[in-house]
Amino acid sequence: MKLRNLSSEGALVESAKLPIEGTAVEFRRNELSTNGRVVWVNGNYAGIAFDEQLNPEQVLRHIPAPRQKVQQRPYRPGIMPRNMTPAQRRLAESWICSPASSRPGE
Repeated sequence: MKLRNLSSEGALVESAKLPIEGTAVEFRRNELSTNGRVVWVNGNYAGIAFDEQLNPEQVLRHIPAPRQKVQQRPYRPGIMPRNMTPAQRRLAESWICSPASSRPGE
């Protein structure tokens, strides 16, 4: 079962096998343990409402630090056509030969 969201009132979980709505559950993650109830199920997702509200320190302890996003570098085909795929060659030719722009050297 994967934890998708956690708040002081409940949790969003994902799994191929989920209990039906209304089922009493014990929610556990690492040292956190609390009772709750499945309040909705939709496909592989279920919402769990906790019987008692968690304090914010408990919740924040179980939220992982955000991962750094990899910056995508913009792609621009090279000038030498020998390493281009046919799709890249068509893109370069359409860019070079477009009527709206002047050709290099003109």
